[in-house]
Parts: sequence; C-alpha cells; structure tokens
Amino acid sequence: MSILAKVTAVWGAPDSGKTTFAVKLAAAIYDNYNSTVMLVCPDMETPTLPVLFPNAKRDDLSSIGAVLAKTDVTKDDVILHTVSIRGMENFGVVGFKDGENKYTYPSFDEVKVRALFAALTDNAQVIVVDCTSSLSNPISAYAVKYADEVIRIAAPTLKSISWQSSQLALYADPVYKLDRQIQGLNVPDGELYMPLEEARAHIADVRFSVPYCRAVKQQMLDGKLWKSVKDRDFNKKFRALVEKVV
Repeated sequence: MSILAKVTAVWGAPDSGKTTFAVKLAAAIYDNYNSTVMLVCPDMETPTLPVLFPNAKRDDLSSIGAVLAKTDVTKDDVILHTVSIRGMENFGVVGFKDGENKYTYPSFDEVKVRALFAALTDNAQVIVVDCTSSLSNPISAYAVKYADEVIRIAAPTLKSISWQSSQLALYADPVYKLDRQIQGLNVPDGELYMPLEEARAHIADVRFSVPYCRAVKQQMLDGKLWKSVKDRDFNKKFRALVEKVV
C-alpha cells in the first residue's frame, strides 16, 4: 500500500501511554504497509530518546534540537540527526537527548517547525508525532493543528478524566479541530483496577480502546517497543485500529 506523507499526531492526557501507543502505531505501519516511517518525539521536559533507547550511549543518539538551532532546516540535516534501529532500514526516530531541555538550544517558532515537517515529509511517507500533553511545546502544537489525523489518548483514570475536563477547553479554537480528533482509551497498567466503563461515561465519544498487554509494558522497560508481541487480543485490536488510521 502506498501512503503519501501522512502525518498522525498522538496527543492526550499525561501518563495515558501516549509514547507506547505512538511507537506501536509507527512500528505497525512500518511492518504492515511497506512504508518509510519517521517517529517524532518533541518532549523537552522529559526527553524521550533515553526512554526509548535505555541501553544506548548518549553519544550514539542525535538530537533534533541541533537541527532546529540552525538557520535553515534541511533534509540532509534531519537524516544526519535521525536515530536508526538495527534491522529496520526505513524507520527512524527524531527527538531530544538525555540532559537536554528547552534552554539547551535557541528557542524556535512555528515557522521553523513548519520547515522541520517539510524536511520530514521529504524523508518519510508516514510521520507519527508523540505529542506532549501541553501544547506550549511548539512541535506538538504544530502537529495537533496540521496533522492529517489526531488520535487523542486517555487512560481510564481520574487523572485522565481531570485533564480532559480542564485542558480541552484551552484548545477550543477551531485550528485544533477537537471535533475531528479520534478519542481512544488506553489501559497502561493491568496490575491495578481501571474502571473502563466508568471512564467512558466521563470521556465523550470514545472510538476505540487498547487493552493492557503485559508484554508491551515489559518492552517499554527494556527499550524494545519496536518488536511484535504474541498477545493475540492485543494484536487483533491494534491491527484493526491501524487499518482505520491508515
């Protein structure tokens, strides 16, 4: 299947499993649709690269901040600062490294972020953005505004319900297209009771739910989220979701 530069933003409540979901989504598209995929991790408060690659040396990881600090964002610079994964030739990750924060590099605006996404589009057929919950992050804000698809994630927890009720009102501007976002529920922890049906009563228009998978949680801890799991229920539901998004 051929996909032309489709951008999917994964956004939502803190601690709802956004990063795990975004990685699994990007990997599933790569595995099943023969596409060149780029995962973008813009978090500058808790940089994602050391979380996704806990066994990598800091010098082996490249920061997208170095690209954004330049006057011009080029396709070649993005490639140079993309983290690759062994055995996944057309799959790349861009993000920030351990120890970096919003003061590590010069600040950048939407114009620079637009140039970044133009370069990403030149490099990949599919771009998945693991957005921060706060859209004060300029990369996350741009992705939620202009992505072809926005998947909004919540967990069946009081924290997610509280975030939804307090924060979504801040993004009532039509540019964020809240009414077009796909609302999902993700169960990130199977060790605790999570009231799925009660959460549905408080979070409107839930379109899908992702079941808890112990193997996926272990992969997150091991830095192996790119790999498939043998949980049939999880795979069936996630594949159905990917088909809807793609």
